[in-house]
Amino acid sequence: MHEFMKEMKQAVPHDSARKHVSGQSVYIDDMTINEQLLVGRVVYSQRAHARIKKVDFSKALELEGVHAILSYRDIPGENQMGPVVHDEPCLVEEVVECIGQAILLIAAESDQLAIDAERLIEIEYEDLEAVIDLRTAIEKGNVLGPPRQMKRGDADVELPKSVHRMQGELETGAQEQWYLETQTCLCIPGEGREITAYSSTQHPSETQAIISEVMGIPKNEIVVEVRRMGGAFGGKETQANWVAAWSALLCRATNRPVKIRLFRDDDQIMTGKRHPYLFRYDVGFDEQGMITALKIEQNADGGCATDLSFAILERAMLHAENCYYIPHIEVIGKVYKTNLPSNTAFRGFGGPQGVAAIESIIDQIARRLKLDPAIVRKRNFYGIDDRNVTHYGQEVELNRIHTIYEQLMESSEYEKRKEEIAEFNRQNEFYKKGIAMTPVKFGISFTTTFLNQAGALVNIYTDGTILVNHGGTEMGQGLNTKMAQVAARELGVTLGRIKVNATNTSKVPNTSATAASSGTDLNGMAVKHAIDQIKARLQRLAAELLSKDQERASREADICLEEDRVFDRQHPERAMSFPELCLQANLNQVSLSAAGFYRTPDIGWDKIKGWGKPFNYFAYGMCVSEVLVDTLTGYYKNLRTDILHDAGDSINPGLDIGQVEGGYIQGVGWCTTEECKRGAKGELLNHSPDTYKIPSVQDIPIDFRTSLLQQAPNPNAVRKSKAIAEPPFMHGLATWLAIKDAISAVRDHAFEPEFKLPATNEVILLSIDELMRR
Repeated sequence: MHEFMKEMKQAVPHDSARKHVSGQSVYIDDMTINEQLLVGRVVYSQRAHARIKKVDFSKALELEGVHAILSYRDIPGENQMGPVVHDEPCLVEEVVECIGQAILLIAAESDQLAIDAERLIEIEYEDLEAVIDLRTAIEKGNVLGPPRQMKRGDADVELPKSVHRMQGELETGAQEQWYLETQTCLCIPGEGREITAYSSTQHPSETQAIISEVMGIPKNEIVVEVRRMGGAFGGKETQANWVAAWSALLCRATNRPVKIRLFRDDDQIMTGKRHPYLFRYDVGFDEQGMITALKIEQNADGGCATDLSFAILERAMLHAENCYYIPHIEVIGKVYKTNLPSNTAFRGFGGPQGVAAIESIIDQIARRLKLDPAIVRKRNFYGIDDRNVTHYGQEVELNRIHTIYEQLMESSEYEKRKEEIAEFNRQNEFYKKGIAMTPVKFGISFTTTFLNQAGALVNIYTDGTILVNHGGTEMGQGLNTKMAQVAARELGVTLGRIKVNATNTSKVPNTSATAASSGTDLNGMAVKHAIDQIKARLQRLAAELLSKDQERASREADICLEEDRVFDRQHPERAMSFPELCLQANLNQVSLSAAGFYRTPDIGWDKIKGWGKPFNYFAYGMCVSEVLVDTLTGYYKNLRTDILHDAGDSINPGLDIGQVEGGYIQGVGWCTTEECKRGAKGELLNHSPDTYKIPSVQDIPIDFRTSLLQQAPNPNAVRKSKAIAEPPFMHGLATWLAIKDAISAVRDHAFEPEFKLPATNEVILLSIDELMRR
């Protein structure tokens, strides 16, 4: 049994791995539809802020092969797509508020015909004042809602008492999600008002709800299905709803299947990014680098509509201290409106921005005091038995960060390498090396508490095969693989008996988004709950069947299901195969189907007061990164990166290592090369892969060492595992600060470099230039 379970855990590849590399995986754009299929196209605003004076599409409608052109007047339901606040029209009525905002929809027989039709459309604008950057929005006071506050102690009183005090700012930039599959939806009409939407969405139930509102039909007329997404990273949590609603409108108007797949350039122009932030802080600390007080203001660029900006702000505020105990702290958060596409979810959901600020502050404190930043970090860590309550009132339980620190500092040879780097820098004038260590403590749960729920439907067939339906969505992260593993291990069958079905709102309703790193935690427990019900029925039946013609009856509690066998623990000779038991269940009128449900227990907090227990648990990790910087060109090379990450008792170490490494590399992209450049009128200048630089193979460390923390089970999640998707993203900050360390070496660490995020080649050169002028 032990070897069977060990194999189930260790050697399970992604369920679609072979299909991906052989081209057999079916995405929405691969689905074969009949000759009735039409192509949808979105005509969007070319102005950041303007009043529409005229729209004329009469000539376009005359084009043969164009079946419909819709405006807001053709929306049968509500002209709204805002997921939280209704401030996001499906189609613009009078005033456009960003470049990329949808005005008209075209249904045609081909992409080229739709493009030709768009060229015949006349739109006249009257330009209005546009706010296209965060600092201007702050100056004008363009807030999207009231500010938020979290507070402990009295920073105003303690800051003047501090031995040292420092004020400063940090800017963090936007980031494009750059999923491989762009925003896509195929809508197929059914009987009456029925619509089936095959959508590339992280949140099928919300997509269903938005289609319902826009179309003016009840949810039970709409089925949303997701087999898989070609990446999402948060960008398809809410904004996939747009394409689904537009496709549905065109589908109903033409009574034909309609598919919208945004071209890459259009996708980048139209959709929101990671929120840019401007942090302003005032920090007090002592001679040892211990932070005594901190006031920090987090200013977020929300774009032209609310979207999820306040939930993202909350998470940024909840991670304002990262791994560090700060006795007196006040965090103020504000979201500002700009005339840019509404910014939205992205892996980490505000956490990376909040963590970047405090890690930058810690680094500056260490440099001010001429101390090793790693030592200053360790001194400020949350304690185990004391100094272990966050600034929002949650106890930091099962704190792994001290263990991770000790193990990684040794395995990465941090001290030795730091000395070698210092010697290298003394010997080289134009090449400088840098090294940095950063930790992460990331809260796991939706901070909107009611979303911490999940459903599942498990069906077992008389041949002993199992079909698992759950409310999560597969976007490449391996959720379906883990759900199959959970099902197999809980039921005691081999993995080959399990099939995980496409996510479908008619099978599992009212689900939460696959987000907040909680996909496995929530859906895994829901699957377990369903299986527990069926398993109890099967054990009861097996006890009866195995007791026939026996002197002593088998007890239900002694019935074991292991390795496709069913047997009595006390009488191992009494046994049958799992398929045989399933057939007998049907013959004995025992249900082989069950719906499962799970809600995260014992969490909840007051968002207005900023106090409570928003998280089920914390995930921890740490990264040491070493870089080489060419001080004449600003080019950097990632020499070596060591990561030790806490995944609890990992359900699938191979998948989890992949998530850690992928998350880190994506974080490195945000920290170094991914810069969203806009023109004077708010237009996105780099909206394609030839001008927007996501990490490539050249950005992977030459020496890349990734490990999972061992013997660290998590009692608060399925199979004692931990969430893995978002926390590793923050490991990229170690590379960002290693670059800063290399820049600092240009002046032998005598001065603090000016620095921001991302640290592009230009930022590196400007930082060095500024440093040399001192």
